[in-house]
Formats: sequence, C-alpha cells, structure tokens
Amino acid sequence: MRDFADRTAQLEQRRAELLERMHSLDAELDSHGDPDWDENAIEHEQDEAMEALGLSAQAEIRMIDAALARISAGEYGACVRCGTEISNERLDLLPATPFCRDCAR
Repeated sequence: MRDFADRTAQLEQRRAELLERMHSLDAELDSHGDPDWDENAIEHEQDEAMEALGLSAQAEIRMIDAALARISAGEYGACVRCGTEISNERLDLLPATPFCRDCAR
C-alpha cells in the first residue's frame, strides 16, 4: 500500500481554501442590497457569477471528500472504474481524480 500522507495534506489544504472562498462569497452575497435600481441590477449579475463560483467550489469539495474517503479505505490511486493504478503525474495534476487517464476520456 502506498503512503499518501502528503497527498492527504494537499487535499485537506485545498479543501480548507475552498471553504474559506465559499465563506467569503457568502459574506459578499449577504452584503449586497443597494436600494438604487441600477446598482441592484449590476449586483444581481455579480451575484450570479459568485453563486457559480460557489457551486464549483462545492463540487470540488465533494470530489476532495471522496478522494479522502478512498485514502482512508486504502483505495486511493486506483481507478474506480477499471482498477488500474492512476499515475503519479495524473494525481499530481488532479489529486482528487477517481479515474485513470483512459477511463476519464
């Protein structure tokens, strides 16, 4: 079994960064509410973009949580579809990926 202590730390750090970003986005969204109609319309457009960023962060957190669960189960580094070992290069690039290069296509 490979040692994934460094990978676990990397994933946990990224998860913390995403949670912080989500909290910042929530605070920014909560601060909006200008009574000026034109300003309110601009803020609404910005809110949609911030909400999309928040949804993206949530999706990445789910992937990280799944990767951490695979590490705990001793299944990390193996493709969940075919069982092939995922290359270190791919894990360096996409540490939360559950798929080998071939299955990701």
